[in-house]
Amino acid sequence: MQQPTNTDLRLAVLIDADNVPAKAIHGMISEIANYGKPTIKRIYGDFTSNRLNGWKGVLNEHAITPMQQYSYTTGKNASDSALIIDAMDMLHLANVDGFFIVSSDSDFTRLATRLRESGKLVFGMGQQKTPEAFIKACEKFIYLEVLMPPKPPATSGKAAASATAKPISRLDAPMTKAIIAAVEGLADENGWVHMGRMGDAILKQRSDFDVRNFGYKKLSDLLSAIPELRVESRENDKGVKNLCVKVREKLR
Repeated sequence: MQQPTNTDLRLAVLIDADNVPAKAIHGMISEIANYGKPTIKRIYGDFTSNRLNGWKGVLNEHAITPMQQYSYTTGKNASDSALIIDAMDMLHLANVDGFFIVSSDSDFTRLATRLRESGKLVFGMGQQKTPEAFIKACEKFIYLEVLMPPKPPATSGKAAASATAKPISRLDAPMTKAIIAAVEGLADENGWVHMGRMGDAILKQRSDFDVRNFGYKKLSDLLSAIPELRVESRENDKGVKNLCVKVREKLR
């Protein structure tokens, strides 16, 4: 990941079952472990509904506590309200350093903002359809599509060999501009930036930044694909070589 992790962080994981596919559970739990220890894991929904059958079979496997919310009234989402109330209780009573809000629903935008105002880390997880307001309210937002295994190929042979996860986003002009701005903002007197500093800098501008969204495994590979940037290994004053990036002189 591009963001430094702290596996000692105590995290509360709150899942909106109505807006998250159960098939994402394995990748989701594995990803969360990169950021800290999920000391609280709860999922909210009406589990008497057949719609949530997919979740019922995986909750025990991952020690997730189901928080049953009956749908008494059409059009009213009791699950969202319960999740928000529990999160605010945890903010004041539970010993947690941060929250993972797993949903594709913009209803949690204000919750994420409020938790961050109180000094808590807030990570979001949801599908690519998640409204931008919720994405921006989080410290870091991760698309579930990059965590789910690729669909099995329909045929064998060459088709099977090429069955890899496809990019879910295009490296468009706004994202390219944000990356270049991050390089320029961190550049030393010679215009170079240590690669290790780049991930956090980009996240400050785009909370949903993740090289996996664009089909890459490493940040250096993504930056190398941007014509305006130059990536190379450079030696510091102690003789240690580090991967660095700069804006190409002729395009500055």
